[in-house]
Amino acid sequence: MASISLSRISWAAPDGHSVLTSVDLNFGQERTGLVGRNGVGKSTVLKLIAGDLQPLAGSVRVNGTLGLLKQTVRPGERETVADLFGVAGALALLRRAEAGAAGAEELADADWTLADRITAALARVGLHIGPDTRLAELSGGQRTRASLAAAVFAAPDFLLLDEPTNNLDRSGRELVIALLAGWRSGAIVVSHDRELLDRMDAIVELTSLGAARHGGNWTCYHERKATELDAAQQGLAHAEKQAAEVRRKAQLAAERKDRRDAAGSRKAAQGDMPRILLGARKSNAEASRGSGARLADRQRAEAEVALASARSRIEILQDLSVALPPTGLPANRTVLKLDTVTAGHDPDHPVIRDLSFTMEGPERVAIVGPNGSGKTTLVTLIVGGIAPIRGTVSVAVDFAVLDQRVGILDPGASILDNFRRLNPDATDNACRAALARFLFRADAALQQVGTLSGGQMLRAGLSCTLGGPRPPALLILDEPTNHLDIDSIEALEAGLGSYDGAILLVSHDETFMANIGIGRRLDLAPPDGQRI
Repeated sequence: MASISLSRISWAAPDGHSVLTSVDLNFGQERTGLVGRNGVGKSTVLKLIAGDLQPLAGSVRVNGTLGLLKQTVRPGERETVADLFGVAGALALLRRAEAGAAGAEELADADWTLADRITAALARVGLHIGPDTRLAELSGGQRTRASLAAAVFAAPDFLLLDEPTNNLDRSGRELVIALLAGWRSGAIVVSHDRELLDRMDAIVELTSLGAARHGGNWTCYHERKATELDAAQQGLAHAEKQAAEVRRKAQLAAERKDRRDAAGSRKAAQGDMPRILLGARKSNAEASRGSGARLADRQRAEAEVALASARSRIEILQDLSVALPPTGLPANRTVLKLDTVTAGHDPDHPVIRDLSFTMEGPERVAIVGPNGSGKTTLVTLIVGGIAPIRGTVSVAVDFAVLDQRVGILDPGASILDNFRRLNPDATDNACRAALARFLFRADAALQQVGTLSGGQMLRAGLSCTLGGPRPPALLILDEPTNHLDIDSIEALEAGLGSYDGAILLVSHDETFMANIGIGRRLDLAPPDGQRI
């Protein structure tokens, strides 16, 4: 029976920061969702299982074959789909064989069905391309689909999927959900996609306290976790009350003892008590004081142990707070206008044709469409990254943009230095306060951006974009939830709910769009040919 076992695993980042400490995990032939806050070590667990990382302590045992879908695919200029499948050498052999340049021993290893099987695997994920296609020519969503096809190609015993729905359009998300619904081998899925997690057989939550397994899907886990957390919080409140009561009683006893001692001292000072009786009383008082102190110390120690035990059952979680000052954007103010715009990186093959579109006041508009329809191109056009081939683009208010790769941040600088660069008018106290609202407190603000996890980097980008003294009147967000954990997504939803400016959003997350009040959609590839 295929299985994966991690025994007392510990791992630390290159800077020495401990990520996993003595974690035990076991996976069988079921679909398991691996959840937890950003930076807690979810992707690290997958890399340890895959052998891409080695633990500092503990052991990893894998009984079976693995198919791995990594969180990001950053291809080299000449890297092809065949490289992604790991079959470039096998395909090169077939070409030599077809050219009559292969030896007899090589021909014995030739797999003449390989190219057709790869093409078929790609077609199953909606890609009609061949193994020689360069990965750099594909969109992010198309590369994710290709990676998924490569992961399942050899029918592994376990799928390791790291954020498999990131960068995918609606049809791509449905494809991943359908694939896992029919998967009969093991799967470990790191995801914040609540719809996908509802298709799991079990949920493993990774926290700073370790790992806990919950049978059932995300909804079952979420309901059970809320009940368990409520009980743990009640236990903590009781322990805190008991500890406070012990401290209060000890203080009262000490005060009473001090009053008695003071009265005895006054009596002795009057000189009307025999010396032998005075000595006996002093000895008794000292013995009583010592006994009482020991009892009080023991009671305090027991109460503190009970309190620490109660606290250990609760991970101390700090909520992400996104509180934004008002922008004062009036309802009739034109924010953005595109007039018969044609645009694209290749003038001979424009992605956007004759698009006219206007935003007024604090509108909330989502740019939607399948992968490759030009959503990111449109954002690049609006922010001035490319010029239109024809037509005009006018942005009439100040704006901030946060793209999928958080390109506004300098990876070689600290979070604090990036914030100062992007918000030059903010005081040092304002910088620190803004970063603290996004959970970058004290030394955490000094972390180098290039060392952050994907979710931490996006959170840093959000802090630098939204945390300044005056938020922009227009926010342009390109897949802002791709790398955030679920708690942070919910906090971002709450923050954007109170934002009074305009929002232009690229997203495939229907739950997120509904929760932030998207009122209009700009569809770049609608069935009827109408864009709005």
